[in-house]
Amino acid sequence: MSFPPASAALSRFTVLDLTRVRSGPTAVRQLADWGANVIKIEALAEGTSGDQPGGPRHGSDFQNLHRNKRAIALDLKRPEGLAAFLRLAAKADVVVENFRPDVKTKLGIDYDSLRRINPRLVYGSISGFGQDGPYHKRPGFDQIAQGMGGLMSITGAPSQGPMRVGIPVADLTAGLFCAMGILTALLEREISGEGQWVQTSLLQAQIFMLDFQAARWLMEKEVAKQAGNNHPTSIPTGVFKTSDGFINIATTGGKIWERCAEALGGPEWITDPAYATALARSKNRDALNSVIEAHTITRTTTEWVEKLNGAGVPCGPIYSIDQTFADPQVKHLQMAQQVPTGDGCEFELVAQPVTLSRTPSRIAVRPPEFSEHTDEVLREFGFSVDEITALKRSGAV
Repeated sequence: MSFPPASAALSRFTVLDLTRVRSGPTAVRQLADWGANVIKIEALAEGTSGDQPGGPRHGSDFQNLHRNKRAIALDLKRPEGLAAFLRLAAKADVVVENFRPDVKTKLGIDYDSLRRINPRLVYGSISGFGQDGPYHKRPGFDQIAQGMGGLMSITGAPSQGPMRVGIPVADLTAGLFCAMGILTALLEREISGEGQWVQTSLLQAQIFMLDFQAARWLMEKEVAKQAGNNHPTSIPTGVFKTSDGFINIATTGGKIWERCAEALGGPEWITDPAYATALARSKNRDALNSVIEAHTITRTTTEWVEKLNGAGVPCGPIYSIDQTFADPQVKHLQMAQQVPTGDGCEFELVAQPVTLSRTPSRIAVRPPEFSEHTDEVLREFGFSVDEITALKRSGAV
């Protein structure tokens, strides 16, 4: 390889990345950031297109998703390009794709086709709605999954209509679940010696992320409603005005509620029949929130964060994103990581949120330019100079 891996943890695995846009690249980023030898395979047409899925190549979105990878360009629709890809797949550990289910079969790069040449291959697929079923040919999009997966019905203020979440949560979680499935399959391969097909979809990921709200329906037949900034079961939990901004206060259980009331300067609330029990606080939520805010408005955000946390009550400021990265704890956690560019054009990207004591992750290299490593990668997979020249002459690379 032309650069050191981002970590030693997964450096023994080679991954062929056929993904585009967000969910698939999110999955592969997890593998790349932990040191896998990731080869991003792009269509030749993408090199000439100014309007690529996922945004401009040097834009923040693309750069954040594709660090720690190398890139080659192949035309899989040409026989020569497909043959070259199959040679790569025969030696790879993992292939990841997020085509619509019928596309990979037409190209001849579906799981059944590839496992015939590499039974140890782990094949990761992300789709909008699943690999089969009545919706399997529909194109997937994060906001569609948020709507169909129930999330928009419980997001936002009551009676104001459905509201999307401010991040592509279905895309991101589908990618994370796919990466988790791939790692699980690689672990299982150590026992069986065989690969397998890992499948997830935006819809499945979004439904799973409903978590306790989904469980409330499945077990109790209770359909959750929009609650705005109020927590549906832990009361009082929500957003409260201060003299210079807003804070989140979270209380769970009677003991924290008592500490919260004392710290806010309302010890009488503890014995007030309207607020003394969890059931009473739920019934009188709006009144209790108003009473609390009448106190929080009298001090600054910083004062309340210090006072409430000092009393053992979870409390925090509500930041804009620039304020998030300026926070001393965020700086300590090194969530913004410098990207080594080699040309003096320094910039930062979001670091992994998990640390390993012996094999940490890092951003080892900038995202690749289009087709930057085509010759290098093909040589590593055993292609001769004449074979690479022939591929270029045919228009396959």
